[in-house]
Amino acid sequence: MKSSARKEVFVVLHNIRSVHNVGSIFRTAECLGVTNIILTGYTPAPVDRFGRLRKDFAKVALGAEASVSWKSLPKFSEALKFLRDRKVFIVAIEQSPESEDYKKIKPNYPVAFLLGNEVAGIRESILKKSDVIAEIPMFGEKESLNVTVAAGIALSRILNR
Repeated sequence: MKSSARKEVFVVLHNIRSVHNVGSIFRTAECLGVTNIILTGYTPAPVDRFGRLRKDFAKVALGAEASVSWKSLPKFSEALKFLRDRKVFIVAIEQSPESEDYKKIKPNYPVAFLLGNEVAGIRESILKKSDVIAEIPMFGEKESLNVTVAAGIALSRILNR
């Protein structure tokens, strides 16, 4: 069931290397009511450098790239300025000594969820610019989740409180 009143929700994808991960996050974000996606660093966009739609992206996103507003900015600092100018509450999804359990996060709207590189995560200097760091507890032997899975779990739980 879709809600008629949409709150402004951003997802910021910084230095994510896999086009399949980005396309999957677009699809998940669209399903969860995300209104805007910002791509920073070398995160691949739905279009190539010539402005043509990427077939590899579209195959995973299944059209979400056409129904969620998105923009690509070369630097994270540009995205941060854009969000701060709009008084957006920033939630970084990352493992950190300063993190809080993602189940306890109550977002202020408008809100942005920041996700980072599949291997290195989000740099400490960027984490410090977030309003809160949300961590999904790990109970198995693996130390982390795939970024697309983490996005789905965190956004679903936090947005549907």
